[in-house]
Amino acid sequence: MKFFYIIAIAISFPVFVQAQQQPNTIVYTSDIDRFWTAFDSVRTTSDTAKQVQFIRQLYVDKGTEGLKAFMQARDYDAKLWVELINKYPKFWQSIKTNTLSVKGQVNLITSGVQTLKEMYPEMRPAKMYFTIGGLRSGGTTTGDMVLVGAEIATADKNTDASELGDWLKNVFKNQQSSNLVSLNIHEYVHTQQKGGSNTVLAQCIKEGAADFIAELVTKTPNNSAYAIYGREHEKELKQKFSIDMFSTATSLWLYNGSNSSHADLGYFIGYAICKAYYQQQSNKKQAIRNIIELDYSNEQQVVDFCNQSGYFKEPVNKQQSLAEFEKLQPSVLSIYPAINSQKNVPATLTELTFNFSEPMGKGVSISFGEGGKEHFPLTDVIGFADDMKSFKVKLSLQPGKSYNLKLTGKGFKSQNGYPLKEYRVQFEVQ
Repeated sequence: MKFFYIIAIAISFPVFVQAQQQPNTIVYTSDIDRFWTAFDSVRTTSDTAKQVQFIRQLYVDKGTEGLKAFMQARDYDAKLWVELINKYPKFWQSIKTNTLSVKGQVNLITSGVQTLKEMYPEMRPAKMYFTIGGLRSGGTTTGDMVLVGAEIATADKNTDASELGDWLKNVFKNQQSSNLVSLNIHEYVHTQQKGGSNTVLAQCIKEGAADFIAELVTKTPNNSAYAIYGREHEKELKQKFSIDMFSTATSLWLYNGSNSSHADLGYFIGYAICKAYYQQQSNKKQAIRNIIELDYSNEQQVVDFCNQSGYFKEPVNKQQSLAEFEKLQPSVLSIYPAINSQKNVPATLTELTFNFSEPMGKGVSISFGEGGKEHFPLTDVIGFADDMKSFKVKLSLQPGKSYNLKLTGKGFKSQNGYPLKEYRVQFEVQ
């Protein structure tokens, strides 16, 4: 017995040493288990205060640094989770098994990261955190952390989305379990990218680059809703993109699932540009490095990359694109009464109407003018007329005072999504 014991130690010792030398964990899934523990407790009571307490104590307070970062990035809190749990019971019941299955894919995800490292040896390490989010994001990054909302990322065509909006329904119906690895490689690539820009061209290439690299790593075509629609309508999308690419109206192409039946098509265009670039290069490894290391804060570098891809027949022309884009923007044709730049506006005026060049969407954005809050005349919003071509507000004016404000395209958009040309109003009260 003593002999056997000594041999057993001798055999197991090298295994112990090897285990100690394994790479640090890069995929964390413990937040998923904690959420469902909290979820089960929430379902034991109808007292919302107690429900919030369960989420906070059992999920948030015990959560990983990744959960904390995700909450900050997407403005999640315990009250939101309680609201969603109570509002969408069928969804939560149907998604639980999918989220718990993530643990079974950790090895595949880790293997994907290792493949990315082989393709891109300069890769910096990052950590992946699987959490249960608030139905606002399937994944994002912050610093060296990949943050995944498993309630979206693991959903598929069998998930009960009957209580949810069209965006999530479209996302879910084209997702498969194999998409999970691609999603995480996509987000991992984001941790390697640098620079930021608010132009449509740069942001779409940034997202598309992550999609394209994920496809190279997984060797699996992207069959998300935007990719399928993009392939079927590429010609028309390409033409539209050539007009919008130098604008800052990213909501026309990205992150627009809540107000578009065909959302996130910029991912597809960015992917197509990166794929075309890759195909043009003889040194594929260098091409991968160039795609990942593109500096999105350098507009000329982004433009050169786009031109080198050959995706568009002619080199892109910023001035021409912006001129075409401006033609599509709605504008304020007039205001009633016509008080702009006037110096004798009566203090008794209580309403002001803005008339637009075309029917508008439902968004609104009215900001302080140069005078700030002290010279802002609005007290309330009355709203749009039935034809959506005029918008009325309430005023409160004081004699002898000057006022100013501005309408912006941040909220005001045409029904096609084009942002309003900024319109400023300034006047003095007699």
